[in-house]
Amino acid sequence: MASERRIGAPDAKNRTVLLDAAERLMLEEGYAAVTSRRVAEKAGLKPQLVHYYFRTMGDLYLAVFRRRAEQGLEAQARALKSPQPLWALWRYSSDPRITAFTVEFMALASHREELRAEFARYGEIFRERERQALTEALQRLGIDSSQVPPVVWAVFATSLSRVLVMETALGMSTGHAETLEFVESWLRQLEGEPVDSAATAAT
Repeated sequence: MASERRIGAPDAKNRTVLLDAAERLMLEEGYAAVTSRRVAEKAGLKPQLVHYYFRTMGDLYLAVFRRRAEQGLEAQARALKSPQPLWALWRYSSDPRITAFTVEFMALASHREELRAEFARYGEIFRERERQALTEALQRLGIDSSQVPPVVWAVFATSLSRVLVMETALGMSTGHAETLEFVESWLRQLEGEPVDSAATAAT
């Protein structure tokens, strides 16, 4: 029985360079551009190195996604610890680069079951943390959440920010200013004017 092909160390510098290159390609040109040849070219490395560190392109996609998802969880945790967690969460979910990355992986996951499962797993973690944060914030502010459950607000905020970023990328803007004003007016009622620490907690 033949032995398995050797795979490069997970903490190797070249592996990180390849992950960076794959992520840049995805953000700049979309997931369809992330091929072994293009990734190697972007990284300035030989194409053979892609499959030295990743057995398949599926493994590469998963590694890119997991790295970004873990970074996202860390950023979300910082946001939740800020003096104004709702402002910080809104700033984080409204980041165009984060949304662009999410949209590309949603499209890619529709074709890859293993990635779809991982996307859902991390998505549930993010959603539960947001629900907890909103529950605690509303309770702290003495706001009745019986009519609109906190998880509904979490879905609303995530979906809204994603749609606004997607429409902006397509050149659409009608209703955006009014919607942002509505959301930020509500946040001001809950947490007051945003302070720098809340606005930058997720960066």
